[in-house]
Amino acid sequence: MRRLDSQVDLIFWLSISFSCYILNPEIIEKHKIGILFLVIMEGLCYLISFIKFRKETCTHAFLSKIWGLFLFSTFLSIIGFNYGGIILYSTIILGIISQLDVILIILILPKWQNDIPSSYHSYLIRKGIPFKKNKLLNS
Repeated sequence: MRRLDSQVDLIFWLSISFSCYILNPEIIEKHKIGILFLVIMEGLCYLISFIKFRKETCTHAFLSKIWGLFLFSTFLSIIGFNYGGIILYSTIILGIISQLDVILIILILPKWQNDIPSSYHSYLIRKGIPFKKNKLLNS
């Protein structure tokens, strides 16, 4: 179920991104390099996970959750107010950091797992060090 949740999230965000492009192509065009970089990094996350584990990624990492909030704010700004600006730029930067964290999680984990809060936590898992998952991170 967690894997399907990740796939539905991806389709949802891609659909909203396409809608933003249809409604405000000039905003998307202005930031196309950063957006393209994010799309490539998302693809890399899936590729690395498939190569290593033969499964798609489904980390539900903490930074990814924060990035989701930024994505929501950015899409609201673009669709509702025809504005990209600093919120879109911040979302791209946070997205890159979030994707790097997911790639590190995948590379560090010894075996496929879902719901890993951060690359630090994947390091703890690799070393066999127990930790308590926060209930907020498991949603």
